[in-house]
Formats: sequence, C-alpha cells, structure tokens
Amino acid sequence: MSQGNTYSFVNDNAAPTPKRSIRPYLILFIIVALAILAYNSFFFLNEDESALVQRFGRIESVYMRDASPTVIEYLRDRPEVDLYLGTGLKFKVPFIDNVIKYSSKLILYDSPPREVLTLDRHRLYFDNTAQWRIENPLLFYEAYNNIDGAKERIDDVLYSEMRISVGRLNSYVLISDRETSGKMLLDMAEAVSRNFAEQGIIVIDIRIKRTDLPSETYASIYNRMNTERQRVAAENRSQGDRDLLEIRSETDRRVISITSEAERRAEEIRGEGDSEAARIYNEAYSRDPEFFEFYNLLDTYRLTIGSSSTLVVPLDSPFAKYLLGID
Repeated sequence: MSQGNTYSFVNDNAAPTPKRSIRPYLILFIIVALAILAYNSFFFLNEDESALVQRFGRIESVYMRDASPTVIEYLRDRPEVDLYLGTGLKFKVPFIDNVIKYSSKLILYDSPPREVLTLDRHRLYFDNTAQWRIENPLLFYEAYNNIDGAKERIDDVLYSEMRISVGRLNSYVLISDRETSGKMLLDMAEAVSRNFAEQGIIVIDIRIKRTDLPSETYASIYNRMNTERQRVAAENRSQGDRDLLEIRSETDRRVISITSEAERRAEEIRGEGDSEAARIYNEAYSRDPEFFEFYNLLDTYRLTIGSSSTLVVPLDSPFAKYLLGID
C-alpha cells in the first residue's frame, strides 16, 4: 500500500495577520512606574505622630507637629539635622530615604506586681501604671530605637524609684494616708522624668493600681494603722480644744472691748447732751428769770404734792407763796 502525498495550499487572497502594538503596555508601565515613584516620594504625618527621615543610616531631618523649647534647643546644637514643624504631606527622596515614625500620644505602661520593703520592714506588693510619651524623637531613636526597649528601661527605673520611695515610709502610712502616697507618686514621676530626660522621654503620671499585703503582715499593719489613726484623732481633738479656747478668749476680749467702747461713747454722748441741755436751759432762763422761777416752783408742786400729802412749811417760805396765795 503506497503512502499518499500531503499537499498544502496557500490562498494568495487571504489578509495578512496584523502585528500587536507595544505602545499601550509601555504607557501602562510608565504610569505604574510614576505611581511607585510618587508613592515613595511622599509620606503623610498625622497630628499624633513625629517622624525621622534616615538616609544611608544617618538621620537627616525631624518632623513634628510642634516642638518644646527643650527639643528646639537640643536640635540647635545638631546643625546636621533639620527640624520641620507641622503635619500633612511631606517629601522624601524616593528609594533612598527611610521614614521612622513614632506616636506622640501618651503611652500606658502597666508594670507587673513588684515586692518592695517599707521603712518598718514590711513587704508590700505594688501594681503600678505609668503614662509617658516621646518628647524628643531623635534622642529616643538614638537611645532605644523602638518602644519595647524603652518599656524595659522604664520598668527598671520605675521599680528602682519605687523601692527608694517606699523605703522611706512606714507601711501604715502608705496604705492609709492618701496625701502622703500621692506626694510620693508625684516625686517619683519627677525623678523618673529627670532620669529619662537624656533619652527623649517624659513621664507624665504614675499611679498605684493595687497594693497587696502578705497574709502574715495583715494584723501587724492593721494594728499600726489603728494606733496611728487614734494618735491623729487625739491630736485633732487636742488641737480643736486649743482652737476653741483661743476663739472663746478672742471673742470675750472683743466683747469687752466693744462694750467698753460703747459705754465710753454713751457717756460722751450723754455728757454732750447734758451740756447742751444746760446751755439751752440757761439761755432760756436768762430771757425771763421770774417766769422760769414760777415754772420750776409749779413743777416742784407737781412732784411733791399728792392726793393725800401732808406738808409742813413755813408761811414765809417761797414754797408757800403760790400754794397758799400769800403775797
């Protein structure tokens, strides 16, 4: 059986296949490249953020919404680093600059319960919280680089300050005297802030969430608290008695002083009235002495003669002149 030949036919009238253009792909590539370039040329700084721009491992600029005088003074001594204030869209060199952002908001640090020893040698367990924030991002970056490293350092410093501060006070004072414990926490916050000033961190507040007592110290601390409260109550009562005596003494002194002044003034007014009355009387008497003599005699009759009065007077006395009608 013979093998047949295969023939192919070419249609000379068929239309040629068109070549595909690469122009649309080139345009798309350019658009994507420009988008990537633009994306890497800008970054956005939020209101609650600060940023560092790093170029070839070196910090070139600092971006902050606003800066404290301490930060401005520090960066003035670092002329190689530029400071830019304000938020929003910022420019960076694409593919070369690296942006490191930090939050400017308060960061809550919650420490694990720690055992401390008081002045009266009692063991207490304190569970603390601290609020802190990054004030100088450049210092913070050079000291810690990240938040976790800072938290470890804060834990060490806070525990050290807690041991020092608690070791100065008795256990019953820490538990019962809120004013003293509050002042202790304020002093601790200031001390910790001073410790972290060169690391770009500021500690705003320290609080004690909970204080636990070992079971074997309950009775001892309670008795000390009770004794201390009784002592304070006795001092308050004694001070109240002293204040009462002082108030009463001062009141009595003021009453005597006011009464004496009133009596003196009354005598002055009474003397002035008597003097004025005598002047008016003498002036009136001098105008018609005979009439006023008659008037005074009638007034004497009114005061001495009643409905059942018996008088024994000489007939030649002035008293009997008008009474008996003797000329």
